[in-house]
Amino acid sequence: MPNSLKPASKGRISGLVAVSALALLIPGGAFAVSASSQAAESPASEPATEAPAASAAVAANGVAADHERGPRLVAHRGASGHAPENTLAAADAAHDLRTEWVETDVQQTADGELVLMHDTTLNRTTNVEEVFPDRAPWNVSDFTAEEIAQLDAGSWFGPEFAGEPVPTLNDYLDLLAENGQSLLLEIKSPALYPGIEEDILAELREEGWLRGRPGDRLVLQSFDADSMRTVHELAPQVITGFLGTPALADVPEYAEFVDQINPRFRDLTAEYVAGIQAVRGAHGRPLEVYSWTINDPATAATVAGLGVDGIITDFPDRVREGLGD
Repeated sequence: MPNSLKPASKGRISGLVAVSALALLIPGGAFAVSASSQAAESPASEPATEAPAASAAVAANGVAADHERGPRLVAHRGASGHAPENTLAAADAAHDLRTEWVETDVQQTADGELVLMHDTTLNRTTNVEEVFPDRAPWNVSDFTAEEIAQLDAGSWFGPEFAGEPVPTLNDYLDLLAENGQSLLLEIKSPALYPGIEEDILAELREEGWLRGRPGDRLVLQSFDADSMRTVHELAPQVITGFLGTPALADVPEYAEFVDQINPRFRDLTAEYVAGIQAVRGAHGRPLEVYSWTINDPATAATVAGLGVDGIITDFPDRVREGLGD
C-alpha cells in the first residue's frame, strides 16, 4: 500500500483510498471490488530519453505519442506472462511482442547495488532457499549483489529459463537501450532503502537516461508519494507517477510533483479517469492514467473505453487483441 502523502505545508492526504470512500466519490463504478481484494492485489508492477533507437513518434510527441491510436501498452515486469518477471528474458519477450514500454521494480542490496525484484524477499522467484537455506526470511536488503548474482531467477517459471539471473538496473538499462525500449521504473518499498531515489537517479544519469525531453523514454513511479516528491525535487525534469487511487479532491496536491495517477483497473470509472485528466501535473500537462494489471482482451477493451492513457499488462499480445491492434 502507498504511504500517505505528507505535503510540506498542507495536511496529510490519503494514498490508496478504501473502495467504500471511492464509491462515494465516483458512483457507478465500472468494476466491483472488495476492500479485502484491494488489499491483496498487487500491481505485478507496473523514460528520460537518452537511449538509442527511440521511435520517431515518441521523440516527436513525448509521453502522449501514441494515444491517438489508443492506450499505450506497458509490459508489466517485462512480458511476464511469457517469461520470468523482472528478468532480461522478460524484457526481450516484450520486445519480441512489439512492446516498446516495459515496467520493472527496483530495490537495493545490502551493499547498495540496484537490482530488479518485485517482492521485498527473494524466495518466490529465485532458488535462494536452496542456495542460502539459513538466511530466512531472505530479504533483498540482507544480501549482497554478489550473493544475489548466484541465484536462479528463471527455473520457477519454466525449465527453459534455468539460470536466468536477477538483473542489476545497469544490465537492464543496457538491454533496453539495445532493444530501443522505454522504461516505467517502479521504486519498490523505498522506505526500506533510505536515499534510494538519489542512487537511482545517479545511475540513470550516468547511463544517459536523464537527457532529452521528459517522458520520451523514462517514467518513475511508486506507491510511496513521498518518494515521488523526492524524485521530483532531485530531478524536476523526470516524469513521475503515483500508484494508487487517491480521492479526486486530493489530486491537485499530488499534481504538484507527479504527472501520472496509476490506479488498479477495478477502481476505475470514466468519471474518475476524466477527473484525473482534468488536472494538470507537475510539467503543466494533463495528468495521465495508466492502469494495472489487465490481462484479457475483454477487460482491455473495457478499460480502454474509460479513456485511460496506458494499460499495464503481463500479456501485451492479449491486450492488443482486445484493442483490435
